Amino acid sequence: MFDALSDRLEGIFSRVRNRGRLSEHDIDEVTREIRRALLEADVNVRVARAFIDRLKERAIGADLSKSLSPGQQFIKIVHEELVQTLGGQTGKLTMSPKPPTVVMLAGLQGSGKTTAAGKLARLLKSQGLQPLLVGADLQRPAAVEQLRVLAERVDVPFFSDPSDPVVSARAGIEEAQRLGRNVVIVDTAGRLQIDVELMEELRDIRDAVTPNNTLLVVDAMTGQEAVNVATAFHETVGLDGVILTKIDGDARGGAALSVKEVVGKPILFAGTGEKLDEFEAFHPDRMADRILGMGDVMTLIEKAEAAFDTEQKQRAEQILREGTFTLEDFLDQMQQVKKMGSIQNVIGMLPGMPKEVRKAEIDDREITRIEAIIQSMTPAERRKPDLINGSRRGRIAKGAGVNSSDVNNLLKQFKQVQQMMRSMGGGRGKKGKRSGLSLGDLPGLQGR
Repeated sequence: MFDALSDRLEGIFSRVRNRGRLSEHDIDEVTREIRRALLEADVNVRVARAFIDRLKERAIGADLSKSLSPGQQFIKIVHEELVQTLGGQTGKLTMSPKPPTVVMLAGLQGSGKTTAAGKLARLLKSQGLQPLLVGADLQRPAAVEQLRVLAERVDVPFFSDPSDPVVSARAGIEEAQRLGRNVVIVDTAGRLQIDVELMEELRDIRDAVTPNNTLLVVDAMTGQEAVNVATAFHETVGLDGVILTKIDGDARGGAALSVKEVVGKPILFAGTGEKLDEFEAFHPDRMADRILGMGDVMTLIEKAEAAFDTEQKQRAEQILREGTFTLEDFLDQMQQVKKMGSIQNVIGMLPGMPKEVRKAEIDDREITRIEAIIQSMTPAERRKPDLINGSRRGRIAKGAGVNSSDVNNLLKQFKQVQQMMRSMGGGRGKKGKRSGLSLGDLPGLQGR
């Protein structure tokens, strides 16, 4: 989402990063360029102005750190101000002391509200909570059925009463109490635009269920309009937070940088893709890291911990220690990495990755193609690729639906990785320090 803004800031910072001195004139010039970059990213004018004012005040009067150059100190201040603009601390749901906790979702039609309800239910369930999904969007004919299907996919109970949205929401709370569910997520109706009828219905539902959290679902693709929508909903029904959807799309990012400062309510969650597991808590510091091209190591670690169980981690450590990496191991690890999301997103979380690599189009279908090649091999061939002769290559290629040259390339690249690991003494360099492999070392991703 922030690619264009990240590129602009990277270009600006490259000119100041190693400066031995930054004059007030230099700071004026750089902040003017940053302001232009923010406005081009569709950041609210008032937010951009306030950001630049704070940045200039801090940068001009900064007590420079002895360990940082003036340019690096300036970048550090930009990072800290970005974190504050995005919300400062990571927000969280307000939990009711007497269950169930009620979460009411509001938003315009097309913002991804119903899908966000299903994703939120899945996330809360993974955290040990027991959610119930309630369909109170009776305006859109397919909304209730869509939510019912999502509830089945994430394996949580569902409730809806077709008679009236207020009755449905109130009865949903009673159903949660009957079933012993401790969180109720109420999906309300949206419209193509804000209108009196929509707001009155939301107020009626809010008064009937007294939600602990009223969350506005905002499509990141709407840019400046997202700020206007958030302001209108907050003034009418009162918001406790925001869910930002479709941040993986081709949006300029202005909504994320503007909503918190304009409305005064935090972004609590973000939809990072179409899949149900591509939904996460919104961390302002991590998002600031991504904007400035610093990666997102913490999120990457969390995704890895969720994807790899203890036995798999121990097996991976043994492979690195003993240098016994086989195609079978590679297939297993690749399937686990896929659980972390798209390869493109994973690369974006790695710190220090060159812009060309971050922006490279890496098609996840390439991973599927590599899987097909390895799965077309016999177990013996996966463990001992040297067994694969010409006739076997032809059989494997036919089974995977690829050319023999694709099989040759995979085997050649894999052999290079295997030899490199063995030469490192089973994955460890000097003084026992483990030596890491870059994504470019993995078969099928070289040269990408």
